[in-house]
Amino acid sequence: MPGSDARSPLLAYTVLGSLALVLTAWCWTTQLPAAQWWGAVLHPRLDDPQQLVFHFSALPRALTAILAGAGLGLAGLLLQQTLRNPLASPTTLGLEAGSQLALTIVLVAAPGLLVLGRPVIALAGTLLALGFVMACAARNRFSSVALVLAGLVAGLFCGALTIALRLLNQEYVATLFLWGGGSLAQQDWSAPVALAPSIAALYLLAALLARPFELLALDEENARALGVPLGVVRCAGLFLAALLTAVVTAHVGVIGFVGLAAPQIARLSGARRFAARLVLAPLTGALLVLAVDAIVGLLEAAGIIDLPTGAATALLGAPLLLWLLPRLRRSEPPSTQRSLATSARDRTRLLPLLATLLVLVMASALLIGHGSAGWWLTPPADLALVEPWRAPRASIAALAGAMLATSGLLLQRISGNPLAAPEVLGIGTGVAFGMALAMILGQTAGLAAHTAAGAAGGFLALFLVLMVGRRSGFAPDQVLLTGLALSALLDVVIVAFLALGDPRAPQVLAWMAGSTYYADWPKVLTTATFAALLLPSALALTRWLDIVPMGPVTARALGLPVETSRLAILAMASLLTSVAVMATGPLTFVGLAGPHMARLIGLRRAWSQILGSVLIGALVMVVADALARTLIAPRELPTGIVAALIGLPYLIWQLGRRTR
Repeated sequence: MPGSDARSPLLAYTVLGSLALVLTAWCWTTQLPAAQWWGAVLHPRLDDPQQLVFHFSALPRALTAILAGAGLGLAGLLLQQTLRNPLASPTTLGLEAGSQLALTIVLVAAPGLLVLGRPVIALAGTLLALGFVMACAARNRFSSVALVLAGLVAGLFCGALTIALRLLNQEYVATLFLWGGGSLAQQDWSAPVALAPSIAALYLLAALLARPFELLALDEENARALGVPLGVVRCAGLFLAALLTAVVTAHVGVIGFVGLAAPQIARLSGARRFAARLVLAPLTGALLVLAVDAIVGLLEAAGIIDLPTGAATALLGAPLLLWLLPRLRRSEPPSTQRSLATSARDRTRLLPLLATLLVLVMASALLIGHGSAGWWLTPPADLALVEPWRAPRASIAALAGAMLATSGLLLQRISGNPLAAPEVLGIGTGVAFGMALAMILGQTAGLAAHTAAGAAGGFLALFLVLMVGRRSGFAPDQVLLTGLALSALLDVVIVAFLALGDPRAPQVLAWMAGSTYYADWPKVLTTATFAALLLPSALALTRWLDIVPMGPVTARALGLPVETSRLAILAMASLLTSVAVMATGPLTFVGLAGPHMARLIGLRRAWSQILGSVLIGALVMVVADALARTLIAPRELPTGIVAALIGLPYLIWQLGRRTR
């Protein structure tokens, strides 16, 4: 029905445009009476501070919001069309994180390179991240899951390094906190003047290539038959998207989800052809960012809260994506759990070896140190001096790693998705979100209140993932996007802390990076008590975990209460994640890599995989804590960042082995 397709976008964009304009006008009235707007635009009075602020701050801020939103909307459209993947965007592919890392490195290590211009530096980081993602995904024929997982790996890797640099050089990169949150605050017209010609030129290039981009929607044989040089067109699309991302990020920071949501909103509004989406996707991005920035301005004027616009777009983008997910066409069929359970022989004889290795690693973590003279072995006589500092850290790292790996295994078995983990599905960030809120709202709240808040946040995240996954048959693309949307909620809280200069911001940032620095024996005892209750309880679920791979029909025939078992397994995963995140923070790949490693060494049955995941998770985290403590002594790295860097090579290798 062409008529209906034409009317639907018109109505949708009339409403969205009206909303954005009304909110912007409302925000402007808090800064200057409407009767003075025209005069302030053309000839602001130099003796009137309100007119000067309106002319040099409010107007360029609104124009910057429009340009940044349009650029990100166009970048997301090019990525999705070029890669034929509705999940592709500057956020999901790690391009914005690459830009942020490049600028942080230059500011810390080589500030002289800033003469090249921030867009050039940001482009270098964007292209490196894009190259990594493409190299990983190419080995899997650019399948949806492989592409997004490679993007998540790139984003987390860049984010981990960025957090480490900020923690180690806070006095040099404090100004990047606000920029990293996606701030549109302006003091002159320099940002819109720089953005306008760049985005206009890149849009013109995309428009000139509209027909080849349109034909990319066809299968490769038909596209080549029509004379489309696929390699050249795809490279052009990716390069244009990288340029757009770099230009926007360099001037306003990271504004998440706009590049992902804008093309999908344009598609859902009725725009089926690429030429129509080429107009509507940038328009959608512009109106979204303008409306969100106006809301931020109104909240700031009312004295409620002062958020960077990028954080606010993430806050609004998460519910928007959760609403959009069931309406997106699946890019590939859902995974099945059968790939996670085979009839091959279970190599349980490796479990004692892993246990022995864990004991040796724990002993090494206690005995090996690094001082001014280099590496040294602690004499037995001095062990009592270092034990109160090293033993609690190693113990709590081992406990957290064991629980995260077990949680990841439970999630992978129940969802049938080998990519499921607390880190990927947003459960860890849900826990951290609840705990962060408890820290903000109840400064005197104790450990029990923080644990309860974290468990509530993790269970809520799990519930949302389950609801979306159930409606899509646990399709990997839908589950991954749900986790990404939920992860954005925590980022809002953290970015607000960093941007507003809250005195607790460094502590929150260190905790987010995964820190064992504040571990002591009371905290270890509390964590160990929870672990002693939860890990055996997880082992008690092994019969259910063995039957789940057979499917709901077979499970019911064998007497398994499917709904009850799912709820119990998900609740157990939530509690394990809550306690682990409470102990060390959410940033680690143990929950994703631990179960994979257990299967890789030949552990097949649920009970042996749980034990193997416990031992492997503990091993990785103890090694990470020891390296974090000694690599750059006397300074320290966050344990979670080191654990993520240990797990990344394994995940990259796994990405190269995965197939559709």
